Amino acid sequence: MMRKGKVLYNNRFAGELIENDDGEYVFEYAVDYIQDYPDQFITFSMPVRREKYLSNRLFPFFEGLIPEGWLLDIATKNWKLNPNDRMGLVLACCANCIGAVSVESINEEEDA
Repeated sequence: MMRKGKVLYNNRFAGELIENDDGEYVFEYAVDYIQDYPDQFITFSMPVRREKYLSNRLFPFFEGLIPEGWLLDIATKNWKLNPNDRMGLVLACCANCIGAVSVESINEEEDA
């Protein structure tokens, strides 16, 4: 089941984080963001570019947004998530992160 998140940088749509059906992760900057903010990357390890970023694991930057310790325990119990479901945790916990970047879940049924 493909899952998507809308990545915001300072409340501006910066791109999409996707976990595809094969369990691979994709991050792609939005075309408008590339044009308007070519030097405003979300993390040093992912500079703004047109090419998609691909990985077999959740990108370390997004992994770092997931809460730890007692806060992770609360999140996994509250949303009934497996602590190993990293994409599920990003989509559930990272809409109101401290800092410039947040990730909001994109529900495919709502978009259809």
